[in-house]
Amino acid sequence: MSDDQEAGERVTEVATRLFAELGYDGTPMQLIADTLGMPIAEVTRLTGGKQQLYLAVMRRAAEAEDRMLTSATDGYGATIESAYEVVDAVLDFYVAHPEYRALWMHRWLSDATDVEDLESQYVLTQSVDVIDRVRENIPDEVDPVLLVGTVIWTVFGFLSGGRPTPEQPTRHEPTPDEIDHFRRYLHAFVRRMLAPSG
Repeated sequence: MSDDQEAGERVTEVATRLFAELGYDGTPMQLIADTLGMPIAEVTRLTGGKQQLYLAVMRRAAEAEDRMLTSATDGYGATIESAYEVVDAVLDFYVAHPEYRALWMHRWLSDATDVEDLESQYVLTQSVDVIDRVRENIPDEVDPVLLVGTVIWTVFGFLSGGRPTPEQPTRHEPTPDEIDHFRRYLHAFVRRMLAPSG
C-alpha cells in the first residue's frame, strides 16, 4: 500500500467517526483536517473533497453491510432457525459497528440532503437481495419490504437508546443483558411474522 493509500485510509476512518458523531452537515472539512493533524489542502487532495469523502465512507459502510447480509443469507433454509440467524447477524453487526448505524440514522434525519440516491443505491438493493433469499418462508399477507425494514428500524431504535425501565428511564447504551433480552424479542417477532395464517 502506498503512502497516499495509507493516508487515505486514515482520512476515511477519521471521517467515518466524525460523520457518525456529528453528521455530514455538522462536520466541516477543517475539523477532519484538524483531527488528523493534516492541512486541509492535503485532505482534499487525498479524498477529492468533502462530498467524495462522504461517498467513500458510505460505500465502505454499505460494503460491510453487504458482506454481513450475504454471509447471513448464504445457504438460507426455509426454517425459523435460519430466520433467527439472519436477525442475529443484523443485530450483532450493528452492536459491533455503531458508526454505520449512526451514519444511516443521520440520513433519516435529513443529513446530507445534497447527496442523493444512497438509499436506492445501497439500502433498497440490500433489501431486495435479502428478500429474494428469504422469500420462501414469508407468508403472502406479510409485506416483505416492511418486514425487513421493521427489523432494521427496530434494531436501530433499540441500539440508539436501550430499553427504558423504571430503574433507567432515560436513553442509554444497552447493556449485554438488555441486548440478550432484545434478541429474544426479535426472535419472537420474526417467529410470529413468519407463522402461516389460519
